[in-house]
Amino acid sequence: MTTMHPTEHKASEPGAGGWYRKSVQQTMTELQTSPAGLSPDEAGARLARVGPNALPARDSDPLWLRFMRHFNDVLIYILLVAAVATALMGHWTDTVVILLVAVINAGIGFFQENKAEKSLAALRGMLSSSAHVVRSGRKMEVDASALVPGDIVVLKPGDKIPADVRLFDVHHLQVEESMLTGESLTVGKHADALDKDALLADRINLGFSGTNVSSGNARGVVIETGAATELGRINRMISNVGESETPLLRQIAQLGKRIFQLIVGMMLALFVIGFFWHDYPFGELLLSLISLAVASVPEGLPAIVSIILSLGVQRMARNKAIIRKLPTVETLGAMSVICSDKTGTLTMNEMTVKGVLLADGIYSVEGQSYEPRGRITFGGVSEPLDWSRHGTLEAFIHAVDICNDSSLQRNDEGRWSVVGGPTEGALKVLARKADLAEAEVRKFGKIPFDSAYKYMARRCDVDGQSLIYLKGAPDVLLRMCQQQLTAAGAEPLDREYWEREMSHIASQGLRMLAAAYKPVPAQNEAIDHEDLQQGMIFLGVAGLMDPPRPEAIDAIAMCKRAGIQVKMITGDHPDTAVAIAGMLGMGDDLRAMTGQELEQADDEQLRSLAMQYSVFARTSPEHKLRLVRALQANQQVVGMTGDGVNDAPALKQADVGIAMGIKGTEVTKEAADMVLTDDNFSTIANAVREGRRVYDNLKKTVLFVLPTNMAQGLLIVMAILAGTVIPLSPLQILWMNMATSTTLSFALAFEPGEPGMMRRPPRNARESILNGFAVWRVLYVGGLLTAAAFLLEAWMLSNGQDTEHIRTMILHTLVTAQWAYMFNCRLQDQFSLNAGLLRNAALLTVTFALILLQCFVIYVPFMQSAFHTVALPFSSWLISLGIGVLVFFAVELEKLVIRRWKASRG
Repeated sequence: MTTMHPTEHKASEPGAGGWYRKSVQQTMTELQTSPAGLSPDEAGARLARVGPNALPARDSDPLWLRFMRHFNDVLIYILLVAAVATALMGHWTDTVVILLVAVINAGIGFFQENKAEKSLAALRGMLSSSAHVVRSGRKMEVDASALVPGDIVVLKPGDKIPADVRLFDVHHLQVEESMLTGESLTVGKHADALDKDALLADRINLGFSGTNVSSGNARGVVIETGAATELGRINRMISNVGESETPLLRQIAQLGKRIFQLIVGMMLALFVIGFFWHDYPFGELLLSLISLAVASVPEGLPAIVSIILSLGVQRMARNKAIIRKLPTVETLGAMSVICSDKTGTLTMNEMTVKGVLLADGIYSVEGQSYEPRGRITFGGVSEPLDWSRHGTLEAFIHAVDICNDSSLQRNDEGRWSVVGGPTEGALKVLARKADLAEAEVRKFGKIPFDSAYKYMARRCDVDGQSLIYLKGAPDVLLRMCQQQLTAAGAEPLDREYWEREMSHIASQGLRMLAAAYKPVPAQNEAIDHEDLQQGMIFLGVAGLMDPPRPEAIDAIAMCKRAGIQVKMITGDHPDTAVAIAGMLGMGDDLRAMTGQELEQADDEQLRSLAMQYSVFARTSPEHKLRLVRALQANQQVVGMTGDGVNDAPALKQADVGIAMGIKGTEVTKEAADMVLTDDNFSTIANAVREGRRVYDNLKKTVLFVLPTNMAQGLLIVMAILAGTVIPLSPLQILWMNMATSTTLSFALAFEPGEPGMMRRPPRNARESILNGFAVWRVLYVGGLLTAAAFLLEAWMLSNGQDTEHIRTMILHTLVTAQWAYMFNCRLQDQFSLNAGLLRNAALLTVTFALILLQCFVIYVPFMQSAFHTVALPFSSWLISLGIGVLVFFAVELEKLVIRRWKASRG
């Protein structure tokens, strides 16, 4: 066979090569192959040229590099410089403690954050491990990675398609492709070329790598392998989607840069003032500036943030939402749009018969999913049916139950499931709901369903009567029938009635399946298509749907109240998608934008359209990715839910990727930021509530930590400007920041959510965590603490106290004032004691821990030696407590003034 290069350049574009538009012969010719397959030598040569049928792996960063990244922070740089300076000066204790603080912060970040990228490995695991091929006319089994374009693949039920193939020699082939297309039903395949452009879900003469054969048999010629397959394109999209930075990380980074700039500016100015004006000795001045740097850096803040986020993760896990990346917790609180897949996320992914249209009228069917529970009613009457008066419905149910290859089963956990196609399974559930007397059935020959003729037929004996049952597409069966069954018996077919009523069913977004029958002589057990051409009697039409999740309706209403838009992005039909969206309460005047319309819009147009539409149908993986990016370009914080492989790139691009834990693929879970263990859409709304609570508590924590750092910095600045002794040593400052501030901040992490939290709009993700009010609060409280410390120092100096006693007392007083201010932070602008102490038991826990820590540093000899502290009498504790109480009421007075000022401004 001659050398070929037909597919080496087609790996980048969807539908490259247009294989679905080419005939089987054209495909064979272009790939230089035949139904007898390639020779082993030619297959080997092509394998060497195009590479193995596998998805490329991406190297992951080593552990040490991932650990070192946690030192890449401007605030940590200040600590490291301070550690080097103290080491050069011989202050080894200070050096060790400062370095220990930096390492602890990095360790917390390293162990709490799981940045491992497992999505590509999970995707590679979806490829088939082996394949049945025909080479040189002989059928053989080979490793799937050895497949090459031009190979002939043999497919049978249960197989995972090992590469993208152009199908030929197709026999009743049904393929489950929801992991790629989002379609909830199996897809019937045929071998005919398509004469127009088609989206992925409509390329019914192709088989795609990683999808599963549900039934039937076929052969196909391999057209793409490895990275060139549809699965490979998703793999590239995941690889090309960069890690997005969360609003919190952006704000913390911005805050760190501002603090860094402030510290450097102050240190330069104070060095000039201290060295040239006050003639400070260089070593003492350098140590003072190091104290300023250590005091001004909120080195405990990264640890506090990690702890608060970790607690949020644990709470969400108990509520069935697994968070894979810590910052996702706070991002949930800023989420303004949720892009949700329909099938299996907003719906049950379990087809259900909702009504049966007969010549005598319409029957309603209650119940959801595959559980065979629910009444069948007629004419709005709720009483059980008298089957002696509903013989037509009984005949229809017998037809769809017997002409059916599926079965209904219940697992040990009580969950019902279907073995076979979801549509046939829904008809089995209907039969169980009817609870008819069991008929004596003997099944004979059948004609399996095929998309070429769109029906299935079976010859059987039912209670001694020989019948042919026919089940399939309504338009096909109407053409094959001349009569219809009514309560009075067989009558001429009223085609106008059926078409009018079916149009009404279609407008509700229901799928339809029809049934017919005819009596036949008992002597022949075989069946052929010719047997269906005369005498068929039309029975009726079942209207089926994949029903909305009841809990999803409530969750969408909750999201609306919270100012969060919900958008449905699905591969399903537009009419079906709009109907389901209406049932979910997503809006009244809903319209769907299709994938083809989306492709015609450029990025600028899509930015506008993405905000206008709530339903997007017939979408591909690229469409979902573009939509997420378009929404993000509108400054939206986007959440994306999904369960199929086709959702993975968009999940990774979204600010919050949300995967379904039960029905979701491993690829989707690994690409996501959050996994729902119950596949319950309402869990998202609960997670948003938790995200808002966590962000509120983070903001309270920042407003708690920064005033203390400001007070410490001001103490040193004012001491240098005045030319006096520095009130606190670097180690005492580190103790206050890490041991006490972190302990007290821990209590704020347990604060419950504030009333009305889910009735306010999402916060502006671009707004700094330090808005105008927050800056004022930091300045006000920092000034209070600084004034209290200086007044206390002046009083103690006038009483002749020594330096170590004064420093110990200032340290203890600032810690006590922090403890008092912690209660102020519980409510931002309300009287804090209204929150109630018993609502947060952690307040009492951290108070007890703080007392122990202060006793440890003040009274234990080796701690006194390390931190240069002295024992304080009980009267000093009372003085510190009194100052703390004064700080508390001063802040509450400020809240009262601001409340009245806001009220006066309307």
